[in-house]
Amino acid sequence: VNFITSHLFLCCRVIAENNGKPPLTYVRLQTVLSSIGPPKRPCSAPTKEDMKDCCTPWKPSYEEIYGVPTLEELGQDPSKLGPHLYPGGESEALRRLDLHMKRTAWVCNFKKPETEPNTLTPSTTVLSPYMKFGCLSTRTFYWRLTEIYHGKKHSSPPVSLHGQLLWREFFYTAGAAIPNFNKMEGNSVCVQVDWDDNKEYLKAWSEARTGYPFIDAIMTQLRTEGWIHHLARHAVACFLTRGDLWISWEEGQQVFEELLLDADWSLNAGNWQWLSASAFFHQFFRVYSPVAFGKKTDKNGDYIKKYLPILKKFPAEYIYEPWKSPRSLQERAGCIIGKDYPKPIVEHEIVSKRNIQRMKAAYARRSGTSGEKDPKSQGVKRKAPSVSQFFKKK
Repeated sequence: VNFITSHLFLCCRVIAENNGKPPLTYVRLQTVLSSIGPPKRPCSAPTKEDMKDCCTPWKPSYEEIYGVPTLEELGQDPSKLGPHLYPGGESEALRRLDLHMKRTAWVCNFKKPETEPNTLTPSTTVLSPYMKFGCLSTRTFYWRLTEIYHGKKHSSPPVSLHGQLLWREFFYTAGAAIPNFNKMEGNSVCVQVDWDDNKEYLKAWSEARTGYPFIDAIMTQLRTEGWIHHLARHAVACFLTRGDLWISWEEGQQVFEELLLDADWSLNAGNWQWLSASAFFHQFFRVYSPVAFGKKTDKNGDYIKKYLPILKKFPAEYIYEPWKSPRSLQERAGCIIGKDYPKPIVEHEIVSKRNIQRMKAAYARRSGTSGEKDPKSQGVKRKAPSVSQFFKKK
């Protein structure tokens, strides 16, 4: 019996197939998995016949002893909670999976980088919280996708939905094999960076008070709804670390651990290292703009207006940079920048250039001891094995 439900493959098997080491690139992971073969199919759901001899003892007193605590008993004020957008449980997870799997053309054409971070409703499946909590078997998801792909033209990893599941395997395997994976110090794959310790900046970022509406809208959505799009995570993580505030990715990791419904130890640690260019991704000179990035997919700033209603009367011209608007416009909009909404805590154009040089120095120190290649020489695209190749070897 295979008891794996959170993973597609046993981490120890992947590591063993890779000569006792975790694959440190996605392409290498695909190569290793092609030698292992496809993941096992999920077990069938139990039937009434299977359960006929099962009996669970119960007494009236159990309700008081083992009952689910109320929000008040957990120290929460229900009136201050955000919308309940993602109810838990396996039934809800399977219902949502079924809804998405009915969109066969969307499933086949899915490419993660082409989805949008600032739509008013999610542009992806949002099944990650259900997999994190074990409400949805990863193998069930994988094989449902395989059935839909069969005989049809479809996207491929790493951008496809199959590809997203393999990203989970990539970080799970790395987290299982690399000591101190959720820390910078003692982490063999992580660049050692002299991050600043600025509690004021960290607090402003986590509480959506950076003065950059796109960043603050994302952090507001995270705090009120418990989920944000993959590319929105890119934007706020880059802003906190190498892009603008120069604060350790470990600090951001802790905030995400607290606020994300789908926070998963290995994935959270791995993605923060990736986005801070501390490991896996090394093109530190590519920085997300806290202004231009959001404009690409939401020129009018409707996403900002939804999560930062204080700015809803600003025209599209100023919604991403309200500090540049005339005082008279701010008065008409009922929002004075610096009073009702903060001014930017840093000047992106200045700090981002300085931080690139700081990252360059950190990489230079690392290359002096480990011989790591210049990051500009990395990232060469190579032909990766397709999902169909998984079925050629057992």
